[in-house]
Amino acid sequence: MTIHRDYTGSKMGMWIFLFTEILLFGGLFVIYAAYHHRYPEEFHHASKALDTAMGTVNTVVLITSSLFVAMAVAALRRAEDARARLLVVLTIAFAGVFLVIKYFEWTAKFHHGIYPGSAELAATHAPGEIVFYSLYFAMTGLHAVHVIVGMGLLGFILARMRAGAVNSTDFVFLENGGLYWHLVDLIWIYLFPLFYLIA
Repeated sequence: MTIHRDYTGSKMGMWIFLFTEILLFGGLFVIYAAYHHRYPEEFHHASKALDTAMGTVNTVVLITSSLFVAMAVAALRRAEDARARLLVVLTIAFAGVFLVIKYFEWTAKFHHGIYPGSAELAATHAPGEIVFYSLYFAMTGLHAVHVIVGMGLLGFILARMRAGAVNSTDFVFLENGGLYWHLVDLIWIYLFPLFYLIA
């Protein structure tokens, strides 16, 4: 029995999906820009409470994970199945490291009463700073959800690779998973400077 596979349609579908994700975060970036224009000093002051070292490490972690998934696609296309599986495992592992670092960073903020809806935040910070932290938690939180989804997707692809369903002659699933992961990385590359460096 011949199985029909529409690789072009699959890739096109993924690109359309990624475009909707870009629209989602693009809208959030516009909101950020509007409030930054309104509260430039408050945004600058609030950003100093963020841990730039943690943000930098997480940036390196995500860029490295993006490199791993790109290498995995290249390895699978060369029929280096074991190497490709290892690289996908490393991608997932680095995604986990990103989330662990983000957990500690968020925990520190919660410990100091810096989180949406906090009475302490409302009582001790200017309105512009409250807006900054609200956007910070909303946008990095939504990004973290995308990281978790990406880990699940790559985990499923890994299982399919181990079963032989994703291989050197049928690798579009991994390619699409890699595209999604690159988008997750790209979004963070914008979030990092906006919140940690130039606010």
